[in-house]
Amino acid sequence: MSRSTQLQPAASIDIPVFLSSVALLVSLCLPLALFPEEGKVLLGEAFIFLTRNFGIAYILAGIGSLVFLLILAFGRHRHILFARDESEPMFSTFSWSAMLFCGGIGTSVLFWGSIEWAHYYLAPPFGIAPESAAALPWATSYPIFHWGFIGWAFYCLPGIAMGYAYYVKGASTLRLSEACADVIKPALRRYVDPIIDLVFVVGLVGACSTGIGLAVPLIGTLVSDLLGLDRQALGFTLDLIVIGVITVLFGASAWLGLEKGIKRLSNLNVWLAMLLVAIVLVAGPTLFILELGLETLGMLLQNFVRMSTWTDPQATSDFVESWTVFYWAWWLALGPFMGIFIAKISRGRTMQQIILGCLGFGTLGCTVFFVVLGNYAAYQELNSTVDVLGLIGAGKAPEAILAILHTLPNSSAVIVLFTVVCVIFAATSYDSASYTLATTVTRNLPETQHPSRQHRIFWAVLLGLLPIVLIAMGGLRPLQSAVTLASVPLMFVMVLMCWSLWKNLAARPE
Repeated sequence: MSRSTQLQPAASIDIPVFLSSVALLVSLCLPLALFPEEGKVLLGEAFIFLTRNFGIAYILAGIGSLVFLLILAFGRHRHILFARDESEPMFSTFSWSAMLFCGGIGTSVLFWGSIEWAHYYLAPPFGIAPESAAALPWATSYPIFHWGFIGWAFYCLPGIAMGYAYYVKGASTLRLSEACADVIKPALRRYVDPIIDLVFVVGLVGACSTGIGLAVPLIGTLVSDLLGLDRQALGFTLDLIVIGVITVLFGASAWLGLEKGIKRLSNLNVWLAMLLVAIVLVAGPTLFILELGLETLGMLLQNFVRMSTWTDPQATSDFVESWTVFYWAWWLALGPFMGIFIAKISRGRTMQQIILGCLGFGTLGCTVFFVVLGNYAAYQELNSTVDVLGLIGAGKAPEAILAILHTLPNSSAVIVLFTVVCVIFAATSYDSASYTLATTVTRNLPETQHPSRQHRIFWAVLLGLLPIVLIAMGGLRPLQSAVTLASVPLMFVMVLMCWSLWKNLAARPE
């Protein structure tokens, strides 16, 4: 009898981890809500301290994660099957890649895909003159670098480690602590395991808060324009309504589960996103978008090693700290969440298929968005149609994106489509997060079963708590600070996880 057909204990909530996670999240949110100005200053100071003093650790972690995965993908263990029997993949390649992309990216790819280049054009790396001809290809290539292979490596590596522990080693549940088990003494596991899982929960909520914190003001601005509402008058009230709508949507999807909810919503979103990109490409300056896109990819390929290893030791700017380190911290904080989700949806696939699929499909999807949306926005700036740089400099990123969309033919219809894709992207990302949080605090979860619906709904609602506090603080820095702080302990957990995986693989017979 195979392990998958043996009688197993019923799934149940891990009460100690559940209660400590909720208590810790509330204790973090409450002081920030009561003292927002002081909290904003404290978060900002913590961000500066961490990025200046530990930035190199994030740079090395990014390089190490990608190299380690490539060794696994083409090494002797590449054909290890992530299943407890010889079952076929549980999802088609299209649905699998759609869930992978939508779960890991969210609305952020629409937000940053449209205007991230402008930040780098205003303050380019390597001492290049701002707003110059030399700055443009760097400005368009760095976003793809930040959303490319290294970022997806941070997602994939925990997925491989946890999937191996769950499917191959036969762990009873899909948890971050299980992926570290073989390098922690058995006598210490009862104390260390809850800490690891607690760190994961806090890191996930902190990273998700950044995504929601960017998505909500953008969706609110789009809805205000479509309905003719006064965005300034409604202010935070509209943001709360948007958070409520998104929470209901991803709560419903989480209730329906992987097959009926998350898979269907992800498939729909990919088709709508492809339609949006196609409209912008065809209706916009197609030749300019493609030519700048080709130059961008060439710049990235020629300078990938330089971009991956640049630490700016002479401190010529804060580019590395504010962007590369922030992004690696963001991917790192979300990595264990995506790892659990990737492992759960990848039953029946080999190690090589999972690694190359994550790195390939993830990077390709992000590249398409940044090339089409970003280059279209750059065209509007260069031709003085929209003052993108002025709006970004004034801290009005959502307004800049709306102004860019208004330059398209039948702009109202395009804005409706853009808004729908934003909302579904947010929902697909956070229903995956709520599913994963419920999985983490569930004991004895067989590979064919899921956490309880009520449990998934609880986390869906709780995920909206910290974003509300951070949005009330305003600005990008509190969001950057929250995700960077959340990622620090996870860096140490990542080391334990890789060590445990390597130890297990080294012990396998040829």
